[in-house]
Amino acid sequence: MPAPPRHRRRTPRHPPPIPAAFTAERTSAHALRTTEGQILVAHLSARGNFLALSPPPPHGHQGERVTHPTSSTRTTTRSHTKALRAAALVASAAMVALAVQSGPANAAAEREAGATAVALTGSARATAIAQAQAGAPATARAIGLGSEERLVVRDVVKDADGTVHTRYERTYAGLPVLGGDLIVHQKKNGNRNTTKATEVRISVDTKKAAAAVAAPEGARKVVWAAGGTPVLAWEKVTEGVDHDGTPSELHTITDARTGEVLHTYDAINTGTGHSQYSGTVGLGTQAGGSQFELNDSLRGGHKTYDLNGATNGTGSLFTDADDTWGDGTAANRQTAAVDAHYGAAVTWDFYKNELGRLGIRGDGAAAYSRVHYGNAYVNAFWSDQCFCMTYGDGAGNQKPLTSLDVAGHEMTHGLTASTAGLRYSRESGGLNEATSDILGTSVEFYAANADDAGDYLIGEKIDIRGNGTPLRYMDKPSRDGNSADYWSRTVGRLDVHYSSGPANHFFYLLSEGSGAKTVNGVSYDSPTYDGSTVTGIGRVKAYKIWYKALSVYMTSSTDYAGARTATLQAAADLYGSGSAEHQAVAAAWTAVNVK
Repeated sequence: MPAPPRHRRRTPRHPPPIPAAFTAERTSAHALRTTEGQILVAHLSARGNFLALSPPPPHGHQGERVTHPTSSTRTTTRSHTKALRAAALVASAAMVALAVQSGPANAAAEREAGATAVALTGSARATAIAQAQAGAPATARAIGLGSEERLVVRDVVKDADGTVHTRYERTYAGLPVLGGDLIVHQKKNGNRNTTKATEVRISVDTKKAAAAVAAPEGARKVVWAAGGTPVLAWEKVTEGVDHDGTPSELHTITDARTGEVLHTYDAINTGTGHSQYSGTVGLGTQAGGSQFELNDSLRGGHKTYDLNGATNGTGSLFTDADDTWGDGTAANRQTAAVDAHYGAAVTWDFYKNELGRLGIRGDGAAAYSRVHYGNAYVNAFWSDQCFCMTYGDGAGNQKPLTSLDVAGHEMTHGLTASTAGLRYSRESGGLNEATSDILGTSVEFYAANADDAGDYLIGEKIDIRGNGTPLRYMDKPSRDGNSADYWSRTVGRLDVHYSSGPANHFFYLLSEGSGAKTVNGVSYDSPTYDGSTVTGIGRVKAYKIWYKALSVYMTSSTDYAGARTATLQAAADLYGSGSAEHQAVAAAWTAVNVK
């Protein structure tokens, strides 16, 4: 395959600019100017258009007096007055008709815009966090926390309508409270409510005598509040390598009084896919001396490194003499870097343009990518520790795991860690994986890349099974032989990649509806638990609802019931309680047996 033509960067897509005069007319109000001596104009706000019921003044600017000949002043005035009255009646009738047609649509658009997060710059976000931290003691008292409890700000999300969502971690007597995270939602008018990971009041003896079991080597003392009654505990992190070569950061929570293991989870979030099929793409690069670097200065300075078979460290930054990278084959080491760098760029653009978020943490700073991890490593993973995505080269080092949906999937693990922090086990772990599938799939659709068209299949290009089938299916998850289509009491016992099934199925139903359908040439046939028919609301609305729920309503311990509550609240914020979208969210959850 010949070398792709030289490209520097992919231009972000933006909606066409709205003229300033139109911007001022975005509200549903209509203006009637009836001052004598001026011409009546009705301004219609729908879609920023204007409707002139009579031509503009023949002389001068709007607001200037128009002079008429003295001999015809009275006749002209009477005629003009009649014309004004007639025009006013016509205008009123027109406006009533148009209000009926476009008013609800405008109101819905305004509600959605108002409930959408404002993209904050890194400095603005830092300022918001600092201000929230300064007010944290007062907030703790206002929401009824105990005297030993303190709040530590993790994130601040500001909606366009003035609502502020502040996410906190908690400490108790100076100890971290695992499962004690909460979000305070404050409206512009001062009204406030709180979403908590646990409603149980914390009262724990933290003195040395209370820890009857000696601390494991390297462990820290914590309060464990995610499993019912809060208890004093030890948290130990054990680093190692799994059987397939994936690094492991295993967290073990042990009751400090009894020694019972309360919870374990791995902080390394894994995904899979090995594709180099995005075709010729633009890349964000930067000149460095006599060479070019894979350093995307337009997207927070995202860099892509070559591990060259290593399993630790950062690796070497990719450089090139002529800014033309890779050749589309695995034999060229740059090809995997092209796919990883491109996937990171498209995901960044999707977060920014669709979700109003600047980067994974919302602070305008980029993560980085590492390719060529290990030897024939058939996986990819996200690590909070390095704040990076890492990709193996696949079976025989011939299929790098750098496809577009995999890149979006892995970056979204970072997004989840920076927002809800969904714990990577049981139902919350399934929701964590589903979030990466949902937004990874959304990134693929957003890219509109003809070489890898959007679909509701996960890892469809990688052929990891060797028979041409995808890794996961969103329309009917059980088609992979392992995932659950519907929620049950035992779904949390499945591996998190399979307990993600009901949420993936929910997202498909919410986007496209139930039954048979073809999208981008791919056929789907999505069933429902109760045989009901679900009508989709479109993928864009569906992922906006999911993201808002994730970023301001879900907590570390959210389960499927909690996800239903969170997405219903998000839909109410964006589209109104009782709206078609709100009802569709309820119907889609019921259709996967989450009631």
